[in-house]
Amino acid sequence: MPERMVGKQAPRFEMEAVMPNKEFGKVSLEENMKNDKWTVLFFYPMDFTFVCPTEITAMSDRFEEFDDLDAVVIGVSTDTIHTHLAWINTDRKDNGIGQLNYPLAADHNQQVTRDYGILIEEEGVALRGLFIIDPEGELKYAVVHDNNIGRSVDETLRVLQALQTGGLCPANWKPGQATLKV
Repeated sequence: MPERMVGKQAPRFEMEAVMPNKEFGKVSLEENMKNDKWTVLFFYPMDFTFVCPTEITAMSDRFEEFDDLDAVVIGVSTDTIHTHLAWINTDRKDNGIGQLNYPLAADHNQQVTRDYGILIEEEGVALRGLFIIDPEGELKYAVVHDNNIGRSVDETLRVLQALQTGGLCPANWKPGQATLKV
């Protein structure tokens, strides 16, 4: 049976990435922690597919909202940085993703995807996993979807804001609403 991850220290990672300026660089959980940032780490199966660009561009289009919440967004697949760059350089109308406001990381050796428990071993690709990690490195939220279903940016932002309240948030809690008093 898989081991529980939420509430524990998140697996550390450092990966090569295509940065928003289209240069190659590195992303790491340690760097985000050092900068006292939340990390929104989301995995997708592969570049040049059909559901993936809808999620990737939706996250990029809402980047400022994550930034305002002191959160770093990182997209990850098992593709290479070169494939990522080719996809970024492909216009959205041609099934590309165009300019992004956050890095796309390459987990080509599949280690980080495996560490987070979402690697489809026989295909060498990730499930749609999304993880929110606090500035101390604790994994606070994990959700995994079937690869045919895109994730909701609204829900990701709502959960991030709920976590940042530090309080007890009831079902259907929305930012600005009171938390439960006990």
